[in-house]
Amino acid sequence: MQSRCAALDQPPPALKRQLDLAARGLRAVREGKSAREVTAAWPRPLRPGASALLFNALRHAGLTQALTRQLVTKPAHPHVQALLMVSLAILADPQLLGYQPFTVVDQSVQALREHKRLAGQAGFLNACLRRYIREAETLQQAVAADPQARWNHPEWWIGRLQRDYPAQWQAILAANNSRAPMALRVNTARITRSDYLQALSAQGVAATPVGQQGLVLHHPADVRTLAGYAEGWFSVQDTGAQYAAAWLLQAPLPATSGTLRILDACAAPGGKTGHLMELAATQGVTLDLVAMEKDAARAQRITENLTRLGFAEQVRIVVADATAPAGWPPEIAAAPFDAILLDAPCSASGIVRRHPDVRWLRREDDIAALARQQQTLLAQLWPTLRSGGRLLYCTCSVFREEGLDQIERFLPRQTDARLIAALQLLPAAPEDAAPHSRDDAAPAMPHASSRHLRATADHSAAVKTQTGEHDGFFYALLEKA
Repeated sequence: MQSRCAALDQPPPALKRQLDLAARGLRAVREGKSAREVTAAWPRPLRPGASALLFNALRHAGLTQALTRQLVTKPAHPHVQALLMVSLAILADPQLLGYQPFTVVDQSVQALREHKRLAGQAGFLNACLRRYIREAETLQQAVAADPQARWNHPEWWIGRLQRDYPAQWQAILAANNSRAPMALRVNTARITRSDYLQALSAQGVAATPVGQQGLVLHHPADVRTLAGYAEGWFSVQDTGAQYAAAWLLQAPLPATSGTLRILDACAAPGGKTGHLMELAATQGVTLDLVAMEKDAARAQRITENLTRLGFAEQVRIVVADATAPAGWPPEIAAAPFDAILLDAPCSASGIVRRHPDVRWLRREDDIAALARQQQTLLAQLWPTLRSGGRLLYCTCSVFREEGLDQIERFLPRQTDARLIAALQLLPAAPEDAAPHSRDDAAPAMPHASSRHLRATADHSAAVKTQTGEHDGFFYALLEKA
């Protein structure tokens, strides 16, 4: 007991250690590693604070790169430059993280002095940061014409959004630079949402209901400390991602037998798989659900998540390539599916609020490569769907090439395909988002004929667009005639 109390009384880690770790993380991301991979290896006591600093630096990286060019006349050591960018990101928006400017300068300089080989550059770092504090307005004006500095996104990304959303691109970029709320999906097969709200309230955790099963926490929390985590009472899932299972199951889906045979292709880590099982349990629907994932390690995550939710024994988890049905196990390929959920690999351009490193890791030519992979998945999975069955195509992307354009390419090649509905979700900054409502359900599916979708010159007329405090997603529900 004494050791536990002593641990609780330990002071928080020094800011200099968090700054140094965040600078290391920024260097790693710039070298091509994902922030999630980098932060997972950090010491647990330092991880929350250093992660917040890293994510803040990534959200301001366009600006701080431009400011660094103004402040640094000769090439600096990569770690010095990274520490400068992490510190400038805090100074550029001092209210966000609550640090006093001169505290940031002092701790940054101390962090650099911990490196014997770089200690001699501490004076240089100190001079750069103090100059920024003195001349912030002038320096900001000097980089104001730089789109990457203004919007903190690569120029190709900005240009693509300008083409895809001429009236909304600025709002999308602003939303991307905000911090996403923490959303949960209540496992209503185990507990009602109202009962779970009471359980959270007893912990002092405030939340607002949204959608059919969702909750948005007023303040983020360590998921493992929330009531019912081990019992599988909830999953962490953005409210926009919660539309997928609801859309696939809300429309009448006559089964070939008394059981709906469903394929969840590209299923890892199993969030939507679990949601399908939860909805089926609460609606009294029997599923024969196959969760497919070609990577064995990622497939293991499906097993872990379904075990916690209580559905591991009811789902067939198959390690196989969704683009190659000829190589599927015979028992999987033996009969067509009543429904397919295709959550296709994509740019993740809709979830950069949560993963701000994505914008800097992606390259413009990645989008065309991903679109070809999506096209292959659609073409290969369509023959495995029975006549009258439905396929829900979705991506966590806001790029039209991975959404509506993909469906426009698919429909002329599949004469037996009919578009039932299409929806593009766009993120909004918290101050621009509509308030959450307890009675919100999955959006009513707008009907659009494939003829209209192919022929219209106004693409926005062919797909319903919804903006809100959720991530960016594209959904298209197709029926096999």
